[in-house]
Amino acid sequence: MHSEQPLKIGLLLDDSLDRPDGVQQYVLALGAWLTAQGHTVHYLAPSTQRTDLPNLHSIGRTMSVQFNGNRLGTPWPASRRTIRKLVWQLDLDVLHVMAPYSPLLSGRVIKAASRHAQKPALIGSFMIYPESRLVTIGAKLLGLIQRRQLKQFDDFIAISEAAQDFAKTAFHCETKVIGVPVNLKSFSPPAVEEPSLDGVSKPRGTSILFLGRLVPRKGAAELVEALGQLKASQPDLNWQAVIAGKGQLLQLLQHRAKELKIADQIEFPGFIAESDKAALLSSADIIALPATGGESFGISVVEALAAATGVVLAGDNPGYRTVMRGLETQLIDPKNTNQFAETLSQWATEIANPKTRAQITQAQQAAAARFDTPTIGAKIEAVYRRVLS
Repeated sequence: MHSEQPLKIGLLLDDSLDRPDGVQQYVLALGAWLTAQGHTVHYLAPSTQRTDLPNLHSIGRTMSVQFNGNRLGTPWPASRRTIRKLVWQLDLDVLHVMAPYSPLLSGRVIKAASRHAQKPALIGSFMIYPESRLVTIGAKLLGLIQRRQLKQFDDFIAISEAAQDFAKTAFHCETKVIGVPVNLKSFSPPAVEEPSLDGVSKPRGTSILFLGRLVPRKGAAELVEALGQLKASQPDLNWQAVIAGKGQLLQLLQHRAKELKIADQIEFPGFIAESDKAALLSSADIIALPATGGESFGISVVEALAAATGVVLAGDNPGYRTVMRGLETQLIDPKNTNQFAETLSQWATEIANPKTRAQITQAQQAAAARFDTPTIGAKIEAVYRRVLS
């Protein structure tokens, strides 16, 4: 096959593309980029409400379950006859599977593709990092069931070192870390003002931002506790916080803010539209994304790094470490409330220096650029080409 020949690529996942979660963002960003390169991309997924995607094939149904600290869809058994007919019809060059995968949907597509006269290149992307021991045990059992089928894959990649470790321990699969494609075009920050002659800006209040789902593992509750400690230990420090997003913890967070006597310093604006995210991120002095665990990557962290004109602080968990490589001094332990509060105080002082602020912004933009869609897309396309050659 000529190296420049367009490919027919199938992106296969077990959950509906209606959801806004990380796996869906990965598939949609990669699919759009591959299409722009001239490839024909087919999306193979359970039933969906979307009508905006060309070559979207619904091959089953899902039921909603709680898994790894997140709500997602898991498939019912898909029709083998429908799958076999579709695989023969598409005649794919590459079948790219989001892993781990269910034997009831993706597993049946892989089986049909492996029996096709022109077997497509099989690529697997490991997407998750287990939050609990129970999830790890379940994954190892799944790995035993799928061991023979996994040997049919031509290559595996992982979105982070955390996902790479999971792939090896649970499924005995060797992977190369490539990352997640994140569309950063709309997350470029406004130009940073040049430092003043003395390198110190005028004193002003520090704006602190959390943007994400208000669920336990995202760390909003830990941030509120740290802000309460900050208020108690430094009552004269001038700060305002925005905790943006929706979720089950909203009322609890509002109540806790009142108990800590900081309710007048925290705004809860609720859901933020995608089109408004960049402006909100770029307006903050400190962006705090203190997820406590269960993160296999950190799309929200990449977006924050790209858009920020201040400093981004991220929870020190395995998934976020891949994104924050080179910025380790900005990793925090959200559960250590005193240390978290001290870190907020220290950065409130440091970020007031325009020269420091400009240096931090530059370093953060460079870290985010590693995961821009064209960069990651080209690496994944190179995997396809190598396997096919």
